[in-house]
Amino acid sequence: MSKEPRFLVVDGYSRTGREDLEAGGASTAGVLYRKMLARLSPGCTVDVIYPADPGVRLPEGAGLEFYDGLAWTGSSLTVWKENDPDVIPQIELMKAAYRHRVPSFGSCWAAQIGAVAAGGRCVAHPYGREMGIARKICLTPEGRGHPMYHGKPTVFDAFISHDDEVTHLPAGGVCLASNAYTSIQALSITHQGGVIWAVQYHPEYDLHELARLIHCRTRKLIDLSFFEDEADAAAYVAKLEALHLDPTRKDLAWQLGIDSDVMNADVRTQEVKNWIEQLVLPGLGR
Repeated sequence: MSKEPRFLVVDGYSRTGREDLEAGGASTAGVLYRKMLARLSPGCTVDVIYPADPGVRLPEGAGLEFYDGLAWTGSSLTVWKENDPDVIPQIELMKAAYRHRVPSFGSCWAAQIGAVAAGGRCVAHPYGREMGIARKICLTPEGRGHPMYHGKPTVFDAFISHDDEVTHLPAGGVCLASNAYTSIQALSITHQGGVIWAVQYHPEYDLHELARLIHCRTRKLIDLSFFEDEADAAAYVAKLEALHLDPTRKDLAWQLGIDSDVMNADVRTQEVKNWIEQLVLPGLGR
């Protein structure tokens, strides 16, 4: 029996998407998840796959069951374009994870893939992009009693970056959290005996990674009226980076409206820790 969990991280970005992040000084999504899992589960084994890359052979059957948990990253792809060749393999992999009952966790893209693979629906967000910090995420009555949120405040902020949202949960799906911008900020889906816990926000980010992501998306964010111009965006990025380097800067935290639910890594990743403890560790060596 394995003593430490074996994780498979599913990096949902295309190769071009990953290269764009690296060019702007951001870590790729797979790297962020690898680091987060290593911190929360010391001694674990983490493999990363890139299902949007041409020719990648995805695990199935015994190959999938080799892992104790699947961790799904965000992505710049669009899940409601279900005929996109970069998307189809990821939907099929999620379906396989359900069938083989390998517990999944993920952020952003993961919630959308998990819902669509089980029969739910995802569309372009009618309000447009939610970016930076999602404010006042509130646990639903179901969320307050759900093990994913054990030890988490009932209202919190979180790092976020998405254009799409889940609008219709599949059978077996439960909304666990919501805010004024996005009605489904977290979900749990049980389908064909398998389970995914997923959040629309990004527990794997920190201030530095958010700063680099905003830098990478500056032109798009200007076009969407998040910033007046490049200088405006650069000033905001600089404040994020400065606060990352010196978390005691109360002036910057106040100006940016950032509290401990975003700054504290333990609070920020509580959902992931609970997933490991509640769904992954009990099944080691199954």
